[in-house]
Amino acid sequence: MSRTVYVNGDFVPEAEAKVSVFDRGFLMADGVYEVTTVIGGKLVAFAGHMARLARSLAELAMAAPAGEAELLAIHRRLVEMNGLDEGLVYLQVTRGVADRDFAFPAAGTPPSLVLFTQKLAVLERETVRRGIRIALVPDLRWSRRDIKTVQLLYPSMAKMEARAKGCDDAWMVEDGLVTEGSSNNAYIVTHDGRIVTRHLGHAILHGITRKAVLGFAVEAGLVVEERAFSPDEAKAAKEAFITSASAFVTPVVEIDGVRIGEGIPGETVRRLRTIYIAESLATAI
Repeated sequence: MSRTVYVNGDFVPEAEAKVSVFDRGFLMADGVYEVTTVIGGKLVAFAGHMARLARSLAELAMAAPAGEAELLAIHRRLVEMNGLDEGLVYLQVTRGVADRDFAFPAAGTPPSLVLFTQKLAVLERETVRRGIRIALVPDLRWSRRDIKTVQLLYPSMAKMEARAKGCDDAWMVEDGLVTEGSSNNAYIVTHDGRIVTRHLGHAILHGITRKAVLGFAVEAGLVVEERAFSPDEAKAAKEAFITSASAFVTPVVEIDGVRIGEGIPGETVRRLRTIYIAESLATAI
């Protein structure tokens, strides 16, 4: 069954979904995106994703294609038209269509807006049951990782390098410190129970799930330290995990061949995932 896709004002069958070869997203990776999780046909943390979208657009001086209410309506209609119960809605905004030029096109060029759904099991996943294995790779991305751009070639290369090593994903390392995963934020749990994750800044994406999970951790009485950590500190940790819109809270059981803790998903990670899912189900719209 073909999906229905939204392209610049129209809901069309996926086979008919097309953008111009002159779209700057295609030519220059001049675009930003968001991915919102769907559970039970409802959107998780939608307001947070829209706030980050607005920030990304502002950082790149890119026009917004629609207001939040209109984007919510599009999301909901796509979910309904595709009968999506559990999965994702992908949204992408580019600077629009113009002749190829490194300089931005003239003010008033309409941005392009594309959305589509993707069925995916997010609640019950094999990676959560067994935990994932991580390979460490150098962080060779540009320096504005806080902007959620479509420039994803190096993260894709990092993930493929990890898989070539028999791992599930990669954590990237810069100046001897872990930044983040290929498509997620990275955490460790120390032997005295502190949750450590890199502080916000230009070096990492400001994860929507990250913000929620850290808030829930504090409410649960856990200590959070927002600071960089080294690969050696990570390998010596009691537990480790990642967060993202689709992975929620997923345990890490091995880093570069070194078993983390007992080599199985730990208590802190299981507790945080349970809390996050409960809160997401309660607040989804």
